[in-house]
Amino acid sequence: MNITKDKTVAETVTENIKSAHIFKKYGIDFCCGGGVTIEKACAKKDLDYLVLKKELDAIDAVVSKAYDYDNWDLSFLIDHILNVHHTYVEENIPLLIQYANRVAEVHGQHYTEVVEINNLFTEIANELTVHMRKEELILFPHIKQLVKAKDEGAPPLKPHFGTVKNPIQMMENEHENAGDIFKEIARLTTNYSPPEGACNTFRALYAKLEEFEQDLHQHIHLENNILFPKAIQLEKQ
Repeated sequence: MNITKDKTVAETVTENIKSAHIFKKYGIDFCCGGGVTIEKACAKKDLDYLVLKKELDAIDAVVSKAYDYDNWDLSFLIDHILNVHHTYVEENIPLLIQYANRVAEVHGQHYTEVVEINNLFTEIANELTVHMRKEELILFPHIKQLVKAKDEGAPPLKPHFGTVKNPIQMMENEHENAGDIFKEIARLTTNYSPPEGACNTFRALYAKLEEFEQDLHQHIHLENNILFPKAIQLEKQ
């Protein structure tokens, strides 16, 4: 993006909707009050313009790394899932809830689907929060313990839930439910295509929902297709 002090907040968001999330982070109004320059918006928030510019410039930076997830140590893979995907979900749920609530409140009368989208995202946000805690407190520590036992040539501790397959089956069922909810959100948003003339908050909601779904797909792939089958195999060994 070509960020200058004289470009307005609204112009920046129109050029790249992802910039809305940066402005939202710093409490800068990019919707109704987006007509001010970025420099003035920073001054109002006592924010260093160069700090904001650096983040805006980095929005579309693509880090090209072909990770070989399938050959990673399971403990390392778990740490990656926690640090990348669990952190992403935790950081973005509050932002999405703000967007969804606001759009439903302002536009729900004319676009009734956004009310249902708001309800669905609230549902999945609550479910994912509980789901991740179960992984963090129960399943992931047990898988790490299986790895440690194998490395040390010691018998693994017997968990209260019997075999690792039991919590894994529960997690997979919850993954399927999360996937179904996002399929419905994608349908209601016409694959994240905001209506013509939609305001910036409306557009930001749809863009962030699409990004969230993409992260969720990668998150579930790493668990369902790599971590869980290998944990089951490790337990058998």
